[in-house]
Amino acid sequence: MHAPSSTPLDNRLLASLPGSEFSALAVHLTTVVLPQGTSVYEVGSEVEQVYFPHQGMFSLLAVMRDGRAIETATVGREGVIGAMAGLGLYRSLVRVNVQLPMTASRISSAAFRRSVASSQAIRDLCIRYNEVLLTQARITAACNALHPIDQRFCRWLLQSADRAAGDTITLTQELLADMLGVRRTSVTEVAGKIQDQGIITYSRGVIKILDRGALERMSCECYQALVEHEATLTN
Repeated sequence: MHAPSSTPLDNRLLASLPGSEFSALAVHLTTVVLPQGTSVYEVGSEVEQVYFPHQGMFSLLAVMRDGRAIETATVGREGVIGAMAGLGLYRSLVRVNVQLPMTASRISSAAFRRSVASSQAIRDLCIRYNEVLLTQARITAACNALHPIDQRFCRWLLQSADRAAGDTITLTQELLADMLGVRRTSVTEVAGKIQDQGIITYSRGVIKILDRGALERMSCECYQALVEHEATLTN
């Protein structure tokens, strides 16, 4: 199956750049297709490439010494990963996995640093989006600590649907459990309860949202907080 055609301007950050700055950056961009499950950064690894998604979703994961991991942020076509390498930060503090199949524009960190050095607009983009990721991490940490699994599950589905730009998401129970930091049986129980209410269908790793309004009502306030903060910091 061929990936849908896309261009760098499908990424909202790239599309927001003034024409001259985008043109100077575009000559260094290549388009890549990354399958679900691909790991682009590991904790402590050198950030050699910067990615601007056109579609799909990256998950940023905090990894414990025993190997357990939990998601702290997600990035889709509204954002970028690895941008702080443009300001001289070369090593990742998180693991970054492709959570939904990805098409992205990629640029080497060295070329991106040169672009940042010559463009205030691109430099501002790095700083602004880093604040988006920090805000996501703060809200997600509070959500994981304070809210029950069913509300967190709904929040995560809504975030994923936004990144997927659709109501169908391909995710296994094991993957969901890892992202939420819970047991697989907890995901099975919560998904079954929500499915019984006619809000989603879930079969063979495919989740389809049938009633988004109901899902938003079942979610904690963190979903709306994330949406509002992202809008504030990226506009």
